Amino acid sequence: MKERIVVKIGSQILSRKDGMLDLTRMSALVDQIAELHKNNVEVILVSSGAVASGKSEIKVKAKLDTISARQLYSSIGQVKLINRYYDLFHQQGIICGQILVTKEDFATRRHYLNQRNCMSVMLDNKVIPIVNENDAISVNELMFTDNDELSGLVAAMMGAKKLIILSNIDGIYSDNPNNPGAYIFREIDAKKDDIENCIQSSKSATGRGGMTTKYNVARKAAEEGIEVIIANGRRDNILVDLIKGKDVVSTRFKPSGKGANSIKKWIAHSEDFTKGEIHINKCAAEVLLSDKAVSLLPVGVTKISGNFEADDIVRIIDEKGKQVGIGRTSYSSEKAKETIGKNNKKAIVHYDYLYIEK
Repeated sequence: MKERIVVKIGSQILSRKDGMLDLTRMSALVDQIAELHKNNVEVILVSSGAVASGKSEIKVKAKLDTISARQLYSSIGQVKLINRYYDLFHQQGIICGQILVTKEDFATRRHYLNQRNCMSVMLDNKVIPIVNENDAISVNELMFTDNDELSGLVAAMMGAKKLIILSNIDGIYSDNPNNPGAYIFREIDAKKDDIENCIQSSKSATGRGGMTTKYNVARKAAEEGIEVIIANGRRDNILVDLIKGKDVVSTRFKPSGKGANSIKKWIAHSEDFTKGEIHINKCAAEVLLSDKAVSLLPVGVTKISGNFEADDIVRIIDEKGKQVGIGRTSYSSEKAKETIGKNNKKAIVHYDYLYIEK
């Protein structure tokens, strides 16, 4: 059985201080991925770096607004980035392919399955998928927070056993790594350990995200049964050492023993596409948050908000206004309102299409 992993490489790893691509580091990482590939590990690469690559290629005559600059630099830089990857993998006798996605591609089940099929066909034919956000058109409120978020979506979609997020520091620290007394969290149990207050919210100069995003992505992926490791991409042989199980300084998120099925994984990452809210009473919330496999029945519903159709994604909100889950509804909003508080009605959100945030 082949091991399938997702590797995310941040723009701060691939860029030098002058904004040019760090070809030495890029080549070293490709060498490691090639070694894993030749040892029967299926690797999906989620790579940043397009915008940074494009900035070094063109001098604009007038100052651009943020959106226009992003479109221009990414459209130029993506060509440069994928060409570099193609040449480096080709030298290893490996074929790579490019997949550019937007967040909206994950909004419907059909698009989700189309993407999954594309990557599956590539892997079946020993082609390494290189995934990046299509920055040239992802310029609205539905942009990914950054490629950390995208890597979590891809890992869940493709049933990866491991997600390795390469950053420019060794992992998650108790404080700013430069402060005396700061220590690294070597292992985190997402269900038990609450370390959000320790995380530094600063972002890199070339990327959009930060350690807060990495933590949130890692926590959700671990809850879905995926082992997540945040490590320093500038360490020599980092990927090979991690896969071989060597004791590398890094932060590991312990995967949940009970992984979610593919539909639940899709729903778990569909929060940005919700069309309405289902408000529930205290009793319903307690049952949903228990270890029982239960559906959300109309008898526990107190209010319906928003306009939605059957099969749309909705938020599930408790009496205190806290979101307890996300699900695909069996009713339209109008039909749902007619069943509020009633017994002996079919589930408003069936267990198979329900993701509870515990």
